[in-house]
Amino acid sequence: MNQHLTKPQKLLILLSGLFVSSIIVAELIGVKLFSLENSLGIEKFSFSILGQDNLSFVLSVGVLPWPIIFILTDVINDYYGFKTVKFISISAVFFILMAFLILSLAIHVSPDDVWWQTSKSGQGINDMNLAFSAIFDQGRNIIIASIIAFLIGQLSDALIFRQIKKITKDKYIGLRATISTLVSQLLDSLLVTLIAFYLLSDMPFKLALALAIAAYIYKFIIAILSTPILYLVHFFIELYLGKNLAREMRERDL
Repeated sequence: MNQHLTKPQKLLILLSGLFVSSIIVAELIGVKLFSLENSLGIEKFSFSILGQDNLSFVLSVGVLPWPIIFILTDVINDYYGFKTVKFISISAVFFILMAFLILSLAIHVSPDDVWWQTSKSGQGINDMNLAFSAIFDQGRNIIIASIIAFLIGQLSDALIFRQIKKITKDKYIGLRATISTLVSQLLDSLLVTLIAFYLLSDMPFKLALALAIAAYIYKFIIAILSTPILYLVHFFIELYLGKNLAREMRERDL
């Protein structure tokens, strides 16, 4: 019995690993907010949405891995189909929950108070356990909202991508990837913000909606800018699989 992995199987393991690790990293680092304008060294924007003034692009750093997730979702869908994306996305939810369960355990075990607790006092951190908890003890609201938004966003992305592909066949990769991403990220931005900050917290609806729209503007721009990278990934996959096998995999469900 031949137990060697085939090239498509090896590729799926690689793509799935990158996908899941990117999702988990996005969840873990999402507690930090950053200024997009300051990071780019440009003057801060000041705009209004729904009567909410002086808004700028203050975003969670959890958005940083999302271009990778956009691309991987569409690539896996293109070569392995909707059911595979669905399985990986649902599996990722269990991995996220497991990660937060382990983090919760790590937060609640007693810290070493001989050395570690004050090991960074020279850098202004007098209580390492408090700092550790502050970073990793994300609120249940954020976890619940992000998981719901992620799952709905991913499945809608994969479904829309697949429906467009059935119409366009094996053409217009960038078009179907961009449209599916723009729709799914609109859902993701609205759901995660409205659930976490409006439904499960006390943020006013208009402010939560305005913040969701501002986040979506960023994701919209990133989705457009990521299109050339998508073509580059397809190019390297064809080099690895060979053009004939790659085309056969992309056309399998058409």
